[in-house]
Amino acid sequence: MSWKKEVEEIERRKRLAKEQGGKKSVDRQHAKGRLTLRERIDTLLDKGSFKETGPAAGGAEIAEDGSLKSFTPGNFLLGFGKIDKRSCVVGGEDFTLQGGSPNVAGLRKSIYAEELAVKFKVPLIRLHEGGGGSVSGSKGKGGSGPAGDPVFYPPRFQSVAKTLVSVPVASAALGPVAGMPAARLVASHFSVMVKGLSQILTAGPAVVERALGKRSTKESLGGAHIHSKNGVVDSLADSEAEALEQIQRFLSYLPQNVWEVPPVANCTDDTERREEGLLSIIPRDRRTTYDMYKLLEMVLDNGSFFEMGREFGRGLVTGLARLNGQPVGIIANDCRFYAGAMTATGSQKVRRFISLCDTFHIPIVNFVDEPGFMIGEEAERDATIRYGTAAVLAACSCTVPWTSIIVRRVFGVAGAAHFGPDAYVLSWPSAETGALPVEGGVAVAFGKEIANDKNPDKKRREIEQALAAKQSPFPRAECFSVHDLIDPRETRPLLCDWISLVQPLLPELVGSRPGSFHP
Repeated sequence: MSWKKEVEEIERRKRLAKEQGGKKSVDRQHAKGRLTLRERIDTLLDKGSFKETGPAAGGAEIAEDGSLKSFTPGNFLLGFGKIDKRSCVVGGEDFTLQGGSPNVAGLRKSIYAEELAVKFKVPLIRLHEGGGGSVSGSKGKGGSGPAGDPVFYPPRFQSVAKTLVSVPVASAALGPVAGMPAARLVASHFSVMVKGLSQILTAGPAVVERALGKRSTKESLGGAHIHSKNGVVDSLADSEAEALEQIQRFLSYLPQNVWEVPPVANCTDDTERREEGLLSIIPRDRRTTYDMYKLLEMVLDNGSFFEMGREFGRGLVTGLARLNGQPVGIIANDCRFYAGAMTATGSQKVRRFISLCDTFHIPIVNFVDEPGFMIGEEAERDATIRYGTAAVLAACSCTVPWTSIIVRRVFGVAGAAHFGPDAYVLSWPSAETGALPVEGGVAVAFGKEIANDKNPDKKRREIEQALAAKQSPFPRAECFSVHDLIDPRETRPLLCDWISLVQPLLPELVGSRPGSFHP
């Protein structure tokens, strides 16, 4: 006697599970221009590497004779896979079943995703599309059962918090995402949404209208034009394929977990490369802008810069890159937005990015052109000083190696957010430093003298020119207030030398520091 009949039953259930919500539901998904969850996983992972966890989980309808009438799979797909031969856990809501709102098996598998990633110390990838809980519960409209988890169960989001201090977490919004999936999406180290196809919502239009009496659409509530600018997501993509490629690229800079160092890639870019354009990229006129992205291109490994949060806090640039193959975190000021001043949103962006680098032992390279905190009525309403101080304290408590290159300006308290403890500090000849920018400082300190002069404008220019000379980088170099005053063309070679010095220090930093990362 064998178990052939039961084995056939197992195989049948697994076949039914792969049908997802059925052909009509899959066709509707494709008609909206969206892939199914299984198609997304196949696109993301190395070919043939996905090993599903809990494929038989779901709800079965049994006939009187004991045969299987129908089988509804759990609508959260979960399993292990590989990206560039490195293991990971991947999971997501299946929108073809109940619009992704969790059924019983789907809810249990979704909660288990973080536990798996933490246990096996591998990155977690969430591919979100669906709502949170339904008013009818996970058992459906006619379902019944316990009204909640036992009081002795750990908080549901405790495992979510554990992942953030243990393994890299990357999430994508690939359709409408609401409720618990939306909370999970932002509880990530990197998040991306697809323009036109995805929306991120605390609650959908029907709930909003019932509660607030205001009609809206998913796009008006939570489209890409909103969440790329408010910091909810780190990046936008034009297609699902691009969103998944961004996740692949993000993970390539990070270790598998906090107990490892970041992976060093093979570098074909000359570490002694000296770009002539660096000598003239900073204008002599302090009011003239320049392109920080071009500066970064001339210093970093070719094509290695991966920006995060481009549309949020635009006066500050953050992203991952490589120097001689070593992953580094990049912070830089973009003078084309608010003169590069640190706004409330820019401060939040920098604080979070410093925390990311500190969590995963990624050295920070900071290109400094900081005029100070943003000022004015709007800046005060935005609580700039509170968020700015948080960024300063994040920098001061950072444990990873840090180098700062003063390319133009560093003024005020905000300047302290650009220098980690024991930072290696280089200065370009274009650098200016002080408590305040010359123009603002002169207006405060010499206001009466200027107003009483026969030619106020001439007097102001004379004072500004005299004080600007004192903010020259040469006195700071003479006082050993910087490690070196350098030819800008030497920046890449010197940074590559610095990387070779700090790489042996990184293994000493490995390990988890609870509470070190918060979304």
